[in-house]
This record gives sequence, C-alpha cells and structure tokens, in this order.
Amino acid sequence: MKASQEYGFFQLTNHGVPEELMQDVLKIGKEFIDLSSEEKLESVQISGDYRLKSSIDYNNEKVHYWRDNFRHPCHPLDEHLQRWPKKPARYRDVVGPFSVDVRRIGMKLLDLIGEGLGLEPGYFEGGLSQGQLMSINHYPPCPDPTLVLGLPKHGDPYLLTLLNQGEVVGLQVLKDETWLTVEPIRNSFIININHMLQVISNGLLKSAEHRVVTNSSVARTTVVSFIHPAKDSSIEPAKSLLNERNLPLYKAFTFEDFIKHYSLAVREGTDPLQPFMMSP
Repeated sequence: MKASQEYGFFQLTNHGVPEELMQDVLKIGKEFIDLSSEEKLESVQISGDYRLKSSIDYNNEKVHYWRDNFRHPCHPLDEHLQRWPKKPARYRDVVGPFSVDVRRIGMKLLDLIGEGLGLEPGYFEGGLSQGQLMSINHYPPCPDPTLVLGLPKHGDPYLLTLLNQGEVVGLQVLKDETWLTVEPIRNSFIININHMLQVISNGLLKSAEHRVVTNSSVARTTVVSFIHPAKDSSIEPAKSLLNERNLPLYKAFTFEDFIKHYSLAVREGTDPLQPFMMSP
C-alpha cells in the first residue's frame, strides 16, 4: 500500500505467469506491429474499441509521438477472441492465456488494495472491473530522442494498469517534480494506480503521472493491460472511507463521462480530474 500511496507504481514479481508466456506475448505483439498496413487491416477489423494508430490524437494534437499502437478488449474472452487478429497465426493462442492470467492477477491485486483501504470484500467486483483492454505499444529507434517522446506525461484513466515492459528502459514516473526511470526487472509486471482508484480511495491512493522516452539505438515493445469500469458505472469516493473529518474530494460521475473529458485534458496538458473535484 505504501508504494501505491507515495508513487502510484510498484513492480510485481513471483506472479505466476510463466516466463515463456511473458516473452511470447511481447514477441507476438512485435510480429503484429511488423505486418504491413494492408496485412493488419486484413487481419482484424478496426472499429469501436479495436484501435490501430500512431501517436495519440493525430488530427488534433500539437506534437506527434513516436510509437505504433494496437488496442483491443479481451474480457470476457469468449466474447472477443474471434475478433482478434488472424495474423500472426499464434496471436490468439498466446494473447488469450496471457489475458486470462493478467485478469487473475489484477483482480487479486484489487482485492488486496480494497482490504488495505478497509473496503468490504468484493468491492471491486461487478461493474467497477467489468472491462479489460490490452494495448501493444511499439517505440522504434528515434534519430533524436531529445526532440520527441514515446508518450507524453499522463495518468491512466482506468482502474489498474499491468505492464509487461520487457527489458528495454523507457518508462519514467514523476515523483516530487523529478522524472524517475523505472528499470526493467525480467519477468515482472509494473503495476500502477489509475485515476478511478484515486477517486474511489478519496485520494488515499495516487494515480502517478508517467511518460515514455525514446532512444536512438533499440526498439521497445510493451504489452499493457487495463482493468476498467463499465461505461455506466458510477464513480465516487467509497462511502465507508468518508466521515466528518474525511469529506469527499470528488463528485459522483459516470466512467463514460470521464473518458469523454480525458482525451481532451491529456492533449491540452490539464488535470483530467479537476472538473470532477468538489468545490472548496
């Protein structure tokens, strides 16, 4: 809990996912990114929550970012598996078991976080953790890393992030106005608290700002999993954490309303939680 309160990040080892699967999912992600544009579009239908893009919001952002990205939902598995890419041939066989393992770990972590906060057992079950997204990021070598970022400063808008970052340095976390590099630990997950957990904990947990830096010599591929609420879930500080001394810091809102605001806030460099805070 201490790391979640002070940094919003921690590294998880001994999690039970086989090392071979941790490495295979990185390889299969890179193989998909390496397909030609035509092969990608033949392999998977891009619509809705299935997104294939470079940068973040290309048509509106002032600065473009140095990455390729493919994102899709993965829970419940049987509802989504048949829409996943047909190429590479092993994509579904590798990503399916990996996504199931990630969800098992994520839900266990949410149970432990809820226990640490003093919430009732099963608080995060149901709508609050209904969705799960997988995001493959590929950051090619950059001729001049001083001029661009892989991703800008931001906090994740969901509930919990589980990152398999491989062995190439790139992630940095902002702590006391200083960027700290997160050194990779082989076969580990980086876990970070998201905005919705900060709200539910009434600020006890921290959704840390982070970014991705590029380098000039080595490509970096990561596989990120997000556990998130249903669109119509009501997000607010847990009532059991509130009393006369601990008043709510945030208004109640739906997850869908927050997501609509989030992209604009990241693009403009503003705090996406600010409009949802209680007035002084």
